[in-house]
This record gives sequence, C-alpha cells and structure tokens, in this order.
Amino acid sequence: MPVTPNGIGELLRESRERAGLSREEQADAVGDATGEWCSPDTVKNWEAEKRIPRRPSLQGIADAYGLHVDQVAEAAARSRRYRREREAEDKVNRRKFIGVGVAAAGVVVLPGIAQAREGIESALTPSGGSDLAYLESAFERHRGGYRGRSPDRVLAEMLSDLDLLRDVLNRPHPADARADLARTAAGITGLVAIVQHDRGDQREAFQWFATAERAARESGDQRMLAWVLARHAMVPLNYGAPEAAARIAARARFEAGNGPTAAGALAAAVTARALAASGNHEGARRAVDDVRTLAEQLDGAETADTWFGYPEQKHHVHLSQAYTLLGDSGPAYAAQDQALDLTDSPSVMARALLAMDTAACLRVDGDHAGAAEMAAGVWERLPNGYREGLIRSRAELLHEKLTGRGHLMLGEALVTS
Repeated sequence: MPVTPNGIGELLRESRERAGLSREEQADAVGDATGEWCSPDTVKNWEAEKRIPRRPSLQGIADAYGLHVDQVAEAAARSRRYRREREAEDKVNRRKFIGVGVAAAGVVVLPGIAQAREGIESALTPSGGSDLAYLESAFERHRGGYRGRSPDRVLAEMLSDLDLLRDVLNRPHPADARADLARTAAGITGLVAIVQHDRGDQREAFQWFATAERAARESGDQRMLAWVLARHAMVPLNYGAPEAAARIAARARFEAGNGPTAAGALAAAVTARALAASGNHEGARRAVDDVRTLAEQLDGAETADTWFGYPEQKHHVHLSQAYTLLGDSGPAYAAQDQALDLTDSPSVMARALLAMDTAACLRVDGDHAGAAEMAAGVWERLPNGYREGLIRSRAELLHEKLTGRGHLMLGEALVTS
C-alpha cells in the first residue's frame, strides 16, 4: 500500500531528513523523548506506514522530531483514514471483477451473496497469521539468554517485536489463536521483566511481570503461569524482600503441580533461596531436596539452556546461592565449581554472580580480606553495561557484611569504578 499523501510517513521522513538525522540518530532522539526504547526499524516502519504511531506515544514523537503534537496526531489520523479507504476500494474492485466474470458466463449475480461469503471467510481465517507465527519465533529467539550481550542491548533488540506484539494484541482473533497469542505475550513480556530485573529496575520488572501474569492467565497455560510467577519471585528475592519472594514462589509451585517441569524446578529453587534468606533454614533444606529430586527427573525441552528451561548449569547456580545463604560453604563451593564447568565463556553475568557467591562463602569462612579482594576484582573487570542492577546488589550486600579492611576495600571499589 502506498504512503499517504501528507500523512504520518511523509511528515516524519521529511522532518528527519530536514534535521539531517539518520534513522539510528532519530531512534535515539525518540528514545530520549519518550523514555522508551526505539529502534531504527521502528522509525523505518513509521516512514513506510507499515505501522502508525498511536496516541500514547505522540507527544514524545512530536518532541523528538521538533513538531507540534497536533501535527503528528492529524497526520497519523490522515494515514489511518487513507489506509481504510484503500482497503475498502480494494474490496469493491475485487467484487466488481468477480461480478463481471460471472455476468460474462451468463449467471445472474444475487445481491449480498459475495459479501456474505467474504464475511464468513474473514471470520474463519485468523487475521495476521504470519504475525502470530513470527511472534512465536521471536519468543523462541529471545529466550536464549544474553549470549554475551548486555541487558540494555537485549532490550533494544526486543523493541520492534514489542511494538508488533502490541499491535497484534489489538486485533480480533479466533479463540484458539487468541490463547496462543496470550501465551506468546506472557513469554515475551516475561523476558522483558527478567532483563529489567537484571538491570536493577525493580518497578519496571514488577510491572512487566504483572503484565506477563495477566497474559499467562488469559492463555490458560499453567506451566507458563508457573514460570512467570517463579521468575517474578526473583525480583523481591534479589532486592531485599525474601519473605515476599517466598509467597510468590509458593504460588508458582502450586501452579506448577507435582510433575517434573522446568517451571516447577525453578519455583522450588527460588523457594529454597527465599526461605534461606528469611532464616527458615529447615524449610530451605526441604526445598533444596525438592529441587534436586525434580532436576533429576527433567529431560528434553525442560532442560534447554534458555531462560525458559532449567538446565544443569542453572540448577547449580541456584544451589550455589541457596547453600551460600544457608552458610554451607562446602556444598556452595562444589555447586559453584560445577556451574562454572557448565557455563559458556560469554556468560558475563553468570560468572560474575558465581564469583560473588564464592566471595560471600569466603566471608562465612572468616576470610573477609579474601572475600573483598575477590569481589572487588570481579567488579573492576565488569563491562559498564553490567555494573548496575543484580550484580551491584550482590556486591553491596556483601559489602554490608564485611568488616575491617575488607569492608573498606570493597567499598572503595564500588565507589571508584
């Protein structure tokens, strides 16, 4: 479909070119103005009118392009009208073509019959089937983890898919397609929540997990719901509210049921960590036994090395943290060694968190200076994209528990790096 004359595509493209900006530079300007990630592909799609900006974003877009919001709103409305008119015109032309062909064959056309069939056909055929399939593949692609990328980069790469997900959710779908779409939405928004958690943006993480939970409940997929809740529990767990984490993890275990699933194993692992952090060591040890039993029964896709699976490496990472919180440094060291043996070299965050666990165990064993030296060394080698959020939270928690020269050493590293 051609771009609307004097529509949103022309307005944004001409404004960008007049300012001498590339699409990458314009995307950065939109991100700064709206406070949300914007990719060059999003800017390209606006200019080609493959997507038309919606009202909640118009003020920020206007600010980024140096336009008045009324200009942007009017151009967007003009493009939507133009699109509707072209679609209606195409339908009329198709009907005329069919009518001429039938008349040439000597058959009388009954008024309304063709329109009735088109209505039935549209009701039978899910709209945007290719978009639904693409979003399912996007969830599969994004759930693979960081793979050496920083959290900020991962979010930037997900932005265009989030834009598409929003648009597709606003379209009508048959019930079964809607359920599949809701499940995919739960997965994708849950992944965004994980990244926001790792970045340290607790409020955004809670909000994205709430959206993911709502989508999972709409889908009716209990396994997805259990995964969302288990992941959600890690936000309060890692940022100082273990009792709240234990409550959410209990809900996750209920939804997961008794069968061996990745979601159930994750929920048990988070429960163990939350109870250990809360001081309920007896309950934590029972949960550790539960997660060990579940992990031994997992196979196939349940053990996939993704954010949605529960592979052996992830199992030992959780055991490392549980034993560290319990003060059982021997089993904690063993879990750390096993996790490191299974960790791919680009896994910056996983390696840093395991090293922080080792430093915490050294403190438990009375070696405060050694703990500080290890934690400070890990911190100073971290790329800038990893120095906020989860790793900082672990380092600051260790710093609070250190005494003497170790306390000073790690404190200086956290301030100066």
